[in-house]
Amino acid sequence: MKAARRVDRWASRCLLAAATLAAYPATLPAQAVDRSKPPTLPPPPALKLPAVQTTTLPNGLELAVVEMHKVPVVDVQVLLDAGAARDPADAPGLATFTALMLQQGAGARGALEIADEAAFLGAQLNTTATPDLAAATLHVPRRRLEPALDLLADVVLRPTFPDSEVVRQRELRGAQLVQQRDEPVAVANIAFPAIVYGAAHPYGHPPNGTDAATAGLARDRVTAFYRAYYRPNAARILVVGDITLAETRGLVAARFGAWERGDVPVVAPGTVAAPAARAVYLIDKPGAAQSVIRIGHAGPARTTPDWYPLEVLNTILGGAFTSRLNQNLRETHGYTYGAFSQFAARRLAGAFVALASVVTAKTDSSLVEFLKELRRIREEAVPAAELAKAKAYITLGLPGEFETTGGAAARFRELLTYGLPLDYYDHYIERIDAVTAADVQRVARQYIDPDHLDIVVVGDKAQIEAGIKALNEGPIEYRDVWGQEIK
Repeated sequence: MKAARRVDRWASRCLLAAATLAAYPATLPAQAVDRSKPPTLPPPPALKLPAVQTTTLPNGLELAVVEMHKVPVVDVQVLLDAGAARDPADAPGLATFTALMLQQGAGARGALEIADEAAFLGAQLNTTATPDLAAATLHVPRRRLEPALDLLADVVLRPTFPDSEVVRQRELRGAQLVQQRDEPVAVANIAFPAIVYGAAHPYGHPPNGTDAATAGLARDRVTAFYRAYYRPNAARILVVGDITLAETRGLVAARFGAWERGDVPVVAPGTVAAPAARAVYLIDKPGAAQSVIRIGHAGPARTTPDWYPLEVLNTILGGAFTSRLNQNLRETHGYTYGAFSQFAARRLAGAFVALASVVTAKTDSSLVEFLKELRRIREEAVPAAELAKAKAYITLGLPGEFETTGGAAARFRELLTYGLPLDYYDHYIERIDAVTAADVQRVARQYIDPDHLDIVVVGDKAQIEAGIKALNEGPIEYRDVWGQEIK
């Protein structure tokens, strides 16, 4: 019976195919297709983004709204000038710990009740801190927005910082710091900024603190930091989604309008020491399976007018899978699974860094290829085809970053964080397209200095030290897992 049914289905498909072919002319015009060349693409359609609408509440709280009505969801981000750059000198990690503690008890809810309420509402609630800001973020269906905003307001305005939760989170962080020592990538990410910036700079300390600082975290320190920096006149609320400016203002004013403004301490801008001659900073990790490499130095702030050519430069150098660094170290030589670069977006001087995790036996060879590419991008003009490909990579990928409310919120958040014009993305594509090969070479020479690079390598000293010394690319200094000099 099964075989008969299969024959019947086969026969039916044959009849359907015959009927379909009969509907077409007996002969079809021949089309000459040259398959040796890719088809010519038409120019991409113009990017049309919703406007960023703004208003300010009487207490100084800035509100920015982007209407996106296709999907009934809303993203809310409370952005505060309370990032790790504001950590006291004796308490690195306090900003990130304070942001973490916001969710551990607020209003009449404990930590578990906050998590349960968010889950019941179908919401994603998070609190975190970066070097430049602290953020409380919410993603929620539109029909659940009002109770979710009540929860968000409790977390931001009425955290209770219970002693029991401070102790629990402090112990968890202490354990994480111990684990961090066994992760070469984590060690490199802590040591590199410590070496580039130095302890006196706001970006020079570990955002999650040290063992000693973590042991000293207590409720009074957290409360004092919260009272100093969590103020409406040092905050912005970004709302993206299925809502209007008028609706948002009413909802936000009802919950955040009574938030008391106050003086907020000014963060010291810090100064980066004059760049020293190129040196290698070796952090010993016996038995490490790979060597983790970070190469760079201090760079420009996000607000530099050169950011457009810098984006094109970085895309060519190490910002994409087909960039020079990855093609060289991964595709050509097989030293790594991926080699990349970036100019970190920061309010103050953000670092330039080229990075990879490489085969231990090829650590010295990898450094040779890194330095070769960093010198070549300065010395040789970028070919026209490579320049065009990089600009297309940036501009054609941009619309996809605004497809969701979360993606759009992440992009528009940049404007508020770094004080960029609210119509920044309206002119973004034309300004990327205007970048020339001469622009790329100019910013490469200005912002990448091979003679003053900090080369940080975390790996097995016994296996890699001799090879690095033989390169003669600078003296070797030995650092601990925090990037500090070993005396």
